[in-house]
Amino acid sequence: MAKTTRGGMAWLLAGMAMTATDGSADTAITIYSKAQPGAVDAALYRPQAGSGNSGYTVPGYAIVRQQQELELQQGRSEVRLTDVAALIDPTTVHFESLTDPDGTRVIEQDFRFDLVGTEKLFDRYIDSKIRVDQVVGDRVVTTNGVLLSRQGGLVVRRDDGSISVITDWQNVSLADLPGGLMTRPTLVWDVQAKRGGQHASRVSYETKGATWWADYNLQWQPGRDDNTGTLSVSAWVSILNQSGATYTDAKLKLIAGDVQRAQPEPAPVPRAMMMRSAEVDVAEGFSEKELFEFHLYTLPRPTTIPNNATKQIELFPQVAGVPASKRLVYSPQGAGWGRRGYMPGGSDKVNAFIEFDNKQAQGLGMPLPAGRVRVSQADDADDSLEFIGEDVIEHTPRNESLRIWVGSAFDVLGERRVTDAKQDQARRQREETVEVTITNRKKKPQPVTVLERLNGATNWELLETSDRYDKVDAGQIKFDITVPADSKQTVRYRVRYTW
Repeated sequence: MAKTTRGGMAWLLAGMAMTATDGSADTAITIYSKAQPGAVDAALYRPQAGSGNSGYTVPGYAIVRQQQELELQQGRSEVRLTDVAALIDPTTVHFESLTDPDGTRVIEQDFRFDLVGTEKLFDRYIDSKIRVDQVVGDRVVTTNGVLLSRQGGLVVRRDDGSISVITDWQNVSLADLPGGLMTRPTLVWDVQAKRGGQHASRVSYETKGATWWADYNLQWQPGRDDNTGTLSVSAWVSILNQSGATYTDAKLKLIAGDVQRAQPEPAPVPRAMMMRSAEVDVAEGFSEKELFEFHLYTLPRPTTIPNNATKQIELFPQVAGVPASKRLVYSPQGAGWGRRGYMPGGSDKVNAFIEFDNKQAQGLGMPLPAGRVRVSQADDADDSLEFIGEDVIEHTPRNESLRIWVGSAFDVLGERRVTDAKQDQARRQREETVEVTITNRKKKPQPVTVLERLNGATNWELLETSDRYDKVDAGQIKFDITVPADSKQTVRYRVRYTW
């Protein structure tokens, strides 16, 4: 007899077909992310009731591999595997018997996801006998009969032929679980085996509902001149699992890079990869290596990734004393420079950046996955860490420089003016005179980079400049100046455009 309550369902089932799995499985999971760095909204991994968020909206996927023992009958038999993700792509399932690979094959496969629920259960029990319990005063009234409908309540034809409409019920008891309904998503295989008995098997499949991203925490420690200093760098991997399955004591791998997916199909995995890891230092972080044109991060110890949870694991131990510098940049035209474009922030905004090298000599030198970077600085008054800015980085190889935008300077402002312009249409040329003034209200001199975009025409020539400049590319120049404390400094140049 199965029983359901109005507040939930508690099953007392007998005679159900059970999975052929016996004992725990060796599990490995490789997670791929499709999220833009820093773009995973907290509402996705901290969903509220009624928000509509589900694993289908998670920007990523995973390849799951399980090795376990299956009891197979000689000849054809049905095997059920219930410990699979609810968001599995059944077309990617790959099954292999390691005991008898040549003599064992799957003839047919079903993925059954018609999960049991109150409404589905009642729909299946129309015209079948049920027992309904109601609390009336201080006693329980029981109604036995045939369920005719569930619309607007339970419509029951009693054993004496009378009809009852029951809208306030506490418990409903059913004879058994109707065929076809599952309590969990289930893979059902029609297996042909030449050899009966225990088979070591390997199953792999792809599932939606899983992703990962990197979070970096930088602590800026300024030096004496306020423009150079050091960083403490720590990195964490955040894993979001809404795939509908928990992966217990799993071997975890993460892929960083832009993986093209046309017809995703998990490749067979060597048996050695499915074996449990040897004992390792539980505090050891991820190891990294190249895999084709991507980077593979492997956690050298098993970990459990619960369903409907966000898990964080240290990517690498904190690195202290990384040399860094602060750079102030004024780019009023929204000019870009290098791998990370400088953000304009408004016509008078001077933007602040922290720059450092991802090199082994600096204590780093590891390929850094794309992610969000948070920067903080200690307050000298009480040594508390205060947040000073946040940015994102793309996948960054070793030996590359990083430039973290932390916001706009408060005491340093910029102003750009075109003070003179004339155009000679007959000679197909135009001349402009530009003044850029930087105001520094700090108590110390401030180095500032003035970044200018020469976009009047493809061909340009600087006729006069007040300061030395460097050509960044075909359409940009920069001036590196130092503005004295509590003063202003103006950069002037005259440019001729021809076409």
